[in-house]
Amino acid sequence: MIKVIHNNSCPKSKAILEYLDENDIKFQIIDIKKDPLSLFELRTLFKKLNKNPSRILRHSKELYKKYFSESESVNDEQALEVIALNPELIQCPILIKGKVAMSGNPLENVKFFIEN
Repeated sequence: MIKVIHNNSCPKSKAILEYLDENDIKFQIIDIKKDPLSLFELRTLFKKLNKNPSRILRHSKELYKKYFSESESVNDEQALEVIALNPELIQCPILIKGKVAMSGNPLENVKFFIEN
């Protein structure tokens, strides 16, 4: 079963859920705002993504500007702590299948991820 880290206010996230539903693909929703991930869960997620936490932050959010300056590089541990407190900063959707995870954008990548 695929797990989807989802933000209900994100149109891309809603589109992925719609795609999965229309194609009868079983999935479990993890609503990042209602059920934020712990630091341990975030560390595990980023290992599965094989990405640094700073690479999946939503830079356009005012919250990002509150915690990080545009000129400084973001420390991964600091990014994890900020994400744990402000889960809406994470780019959604993220799909998890077993030991692998990927960003749910673009949709073509999601199709490939599901089929393989």
